[in-house]
Amino acid sequence: MRRKPPPSPLPPRDGVNAARIRTPPEGPWATIRDYLVRKLTRLPPETIDAMLAQGAVVGLDGPVGIDTPFTPGTFLWFHRDRRDEVPVPFELTVLHEDDALLVADKPHFLATTPRGGHVRETALVRLRHARDLPGLSPAHRLDRLTAGVLMFVKTAEHRSTYQNLFRDRLVHKEYEAIAPYAPELALPRTVTSRIVKKRGVLTARELPGPANASTYVELLEHRDGLGRYRLVPETGRTHQLRVHLNSLGVPILGDPLYPAIREVPPGDFSRPLQLLAKVLAFTDPRTGRELRFESRLRLGAWDSYTDWAGE
Repeated sequence: MRRKPPPSPLPPRDGVNAARIRTPPEGPWATIRDYLVRKLTRLPPETIDAMLAQGAVVGLDGPVGIDTPFTPGTFLWFHRDRRDEVPVPFELTVLHEDDALLVADKPHFLATTPRGGHVRETALVRLRHARDLPGLSPAHRLDRLTAGVLMFVKTAEHRSTYQNLFRDRLVHKEYEAIAPYAPELALPRTVTSRIVKKRGVLTARELPGPANASTYVELLEHRDGLGRYRLVPETGRTHQLRVHLNSLGVPILGDPLYPAIREVPPGDFSRPLQLLAKVLAFTDPRTGRELRFESRLRLGAWDSYTDWAGE
C-alpha cells in the first residue's frame, strides 16, 4: 500500500504550497545535497548550496544541511524560486462563500491550480492569497482556457465531501459555447464516444471501443453564421466538450487544439476559447440545501464577433 505523504512542515508562501520530493529507496549519493544536485537539474549547484545553507530545504526533523547524509525514502520540502509570470489581465470574482465553500467565476487563461509555468497566476493561488485561506483546495478543475464557475473547499475537513460529489457525478454542470452554425446538423442530440488523452500529448483522440464520454448538445440560437450551444456533459473526460463539438463539425471558436494545433505565444490573451462553465448545481451533502451557481461572464464572440476577433 502506498504511503500517504505527511503534511508539509513549511506553510504556503504567497498562497503557493512548498514543493515536495521523496528520496529514492537507494542510490549512490553520500549526502542529501548530492541527491538534490542530481534531482533538481534546473538549479545550479551553487543555488542548491545556498538553499541548504539558509535552511530552506526541510525534512520531517527540520532543516537539511549541506553535509546531511543521504537517507532513502525521506520526504523533503522547499519553496521554489519566484518565477516571472505573465499576469493574466482578467479579474477573478467570488460568486459565493460560506463556512465550507468558495465559488468563483474564473476568467479565460487563468489555470485552476499551479502547473508548469503557471504558479501564482492561477485561481487557487490568487484566492488563497487574497482571502488568506492557506487550506483552500479545488473541488474540481477547469481547463486554463475555459472560463466560468469553479468551486473550492476551504478546509481539509470538508474536502472529500465535496470532491466526492464530482467523482460520483452528483453535480449538474452546464456549459455554453460559441461555434459555427451548421443548419444540416440535427440538434439536440447526445454525443457518445471513446475519448483517450495520453500524458504528454496535447490533444485527445476519439478511438474505437466502448464509449466513455457523453455530452448532450443543444442549439440555443444562431445568427450571422454562429451558433450559441448549450452543453451538458454526463462524463468528465479531458477536453470532452471540445472534442465532441469538433467531431460534429462545429469546433469551438478560439480553440488552439481542435481541429488543428495552433501556436499561441505566451502572453497572447486575444481570441479566448469560447467555452464557458455556466452552471453548477447540486444538493449540499452537509445541509441538504439545493445549491445552484451561475456564471456572470459572457462569451465575447457572441456579443461582438469583430471585437473578439480583433477585426
